[in-house]
Amino acid sequence: MGVEVSALPVQAEDRTGYQRTSFKDWNAGDIPADGCNTRAEVLLSEAVEYPEIGPGCTLTGGVWWSYYDDTTVTEASKLDIDHMVPLAEAWDSGASSWTAKRREAYATDQGQLSSLVAVTARSNRSKADQDPAQWLPPAPDALCRYGAEWTATKLRWGLAVGEAECERLLDIAAGCGGTDVEFTPAP
Repeated sequence: MGVEVSALPVQAEDRTGYQRTSFKDWNAGDIPADGCNTRAEVLLSEAVEYPEIGPGCTLTGGVWWSYYDDTTVTEASKLDIDHMVPLAEAWDSGASSWTAKRREAYATDQGQLSSLVAVTARSNRSKADQDPAQWLPPAPDALCRYGAEWTATKLRWGLAVGEAECERLLDIAAGCGGTDVEFTPAP
């Protein structure tokens, strides 16, 4: 993982001009004909026990596992879909120069499983728009996966890291020997 972290460009982050509305999210998803938006499609793909799908893609039943806090969840409404690299952090790291269409593709990216993650609302809101220098998942067993998925998302989208973020990722990588960083460049 350290090699991949070292491949990330390091630059000062700049939030100038950021607005969440610059990233259109929860569009019709990857399968518009299914009636489910991006959020619901992620929930369906991450279900440990598949829910029933009702009219308007209402999900009932089902079971999910939030790896950030090692919590099993039985109600879809108790989950948030976390942008692995938050929208504001993506903006700071290079997305500010992207077109609106590319920002939408980023915000709804289901082409890499780790880009959007179903987690407890509590853990997602605790994370907010912080990078690994400021926030890490509370579950001890989540650290290596989180570091690898953060790095993979940054590499996938060609995003930079700040100095403190890079140092924290290298610290994580040092304790995560054998953890692979898997990604494909975004289209």
